[in-house]
Amino acid sequence: QVQLAESGGGLVQDGGSLSLSCATSGRTVSNNDMAWFRQAPGKAREFVAGIRGRGGHTFYAEDVKGRFTISRDNAKSSVTLQMNSLKPEDTAVYYCAARRPNILSTIRDPAQYDYWGRGTQVTVSS
Repeated sequence: QVQLAESGGGLVQDGGSLSLSCATSGRTVSNNDMAWFRQAPGKAREFVAGIRGRGGHTFYAEDVKGRFTISRDNAKSSVTLQMNSLKPEDTAVYYCAARRPNILSTIRDPAQYDYWGRGTQVTVSS
């Protein structure tokens, strides 16, 4: 079993920055694919960024590419999402997710993930 806990959300102004952290516990996740998703009110959960457990390749949604950076620290069993140049449309609850490594399936599909955190609210004011 794997437990995930997000932190670092909050209120920031348009153009500001936040760093989200996902702490993992339980079974080791050093080889797991990890990702961040977000869900705004009335909208479906959407992929934001992901990182492969094997190889460390990163993937981003088009609307965050160049602004957000995902990274992992296996020694600390954590994953970070650095968010810069935030926009009001980035406002959402952000979730950390983990799954067993699988290069045959897309990293962008939330249905492929086995473990989820409870989420952290990010609000960007205009």
